[in-house]
Amino acid sequence: MRRALAFLTVLGGSAAPGPTTLAWFPVVGALLGAALGALWLGLVHVMAPGLAAALVVAADLALTGLLHVDGLADVGDGLIGPLSRERRLAAMADPATGAFGVALVVATLLVRWAALASARPQVLVVAALWCASRTAMAAVTRIMPYARETGLARAFLGGPRGRLIVALSLGTLGALALAATGGVRGVGALVAAAAVAAGVAVVARRRLGGFTGDVLGALGILAETAGLVVWALR
Repeated sequence: MRRALAFLTVLGGSAAPGPTTLAWFPVVGALLGAALGALWLGLVHVMAPGLAAALVVAADLALTGLLHVDGLADVGDGLIGPLSRERRLAAMADPATGAFGVALVVATLLVRWAALASARPQVLVVAALWCASRTAMAAVTRIMPYARETGLARAFLGGPRGRLIVALSLGTLGALALAATGGVRGVGALVAAAAVAAGVAVVARRRLGGFTGDVLGALGILAETAGLVVWALR
């Protein structure tokens, strides 16, 4: 678990990821979501909803070390524009962020803030969405091929399939159980998150030939955002 915590958050110290790290992704996601949900619930009692939402978004960025937002920016540059596969991968590897990446990050953060600012705080629903996003990340590494010859995400390849399948199954059931505490809308939020995660994976498969670490990060943050939007519906 420490390796998953170190990879997905700024906690856990220095630990290189490995194939068995993926099995702990759902647990770390649920814990991170529960912490952010609890912060959200506490803040709305002492300040305006908009400010509370901004601090929750900032806390998420801080706890994840901007890892997923960095992936989102790279995916914006690599997947949105009309490029060849080689140029898409090159754009995603370029440390500079282009207009597509900036626009996608800004729009996503604004939507996350607006959803949190207008929704009723629910700790377990946030835990469900963050658990589901990390479960989807881990699942994609087994469903899709890796699109690069080298890269950090290559460390996840291989490893015992049985253990990961059990972890993904428990993560899915756990996310569903947590989301159910929010009633029909909570389950709807989880379904929306899963649909967006699948959509990002399909686009990456068609345009890149598989996944990269950036795709996993973007998939996660976009899935969470979709779930928050549905949770915020009136």
